[in-house]
Amino acid sequence: MRISGLLYVVELRVMNIFIMIAGILTAIKALRRMSPEEFTYFKGMGTGILTGIVGSVLFGLFIFFYVSFLDTGLMQSIIENEPMGRFMNPYIVSVIIVVEGIASALLVTFVLMNYLDPTKMH
Repeated sequence: MRISGLLYVVELRVMNIFIMIAGILTAIKALRRMSPEEFTYFKGMGTGILTGIVGSVLFGLFIFFYVSFLDTGLMQSIIENEPMGRFMNPYIVSVIIVVEGIASALLVTFVLMNYLDPTKMH
């Protein structure tokens, strides 16, 4: 985003949900394809949630290192421009991203599993 000059376009955060949907959907479909006889609602939920947690933690770690070492100006901008910025540091920003990602993963997985309901398969 920095290279393309879109780092400060907040509306692009919506793209994260599409990336999460794609990742969780791919993981659930892979589970269903690999063992269709064992594919249940709760196994699908677990797979989707775990996929979302892993992705969120990895993204949180990336953001931590990015604002700590690669682009300290972004961290300074968050501190100066966000309403709660004076309380922010790389740790807090990363934790917020992880928590937000896990909450999104729960919602996305719930919706996708109701769409891919195993009881409606052949």
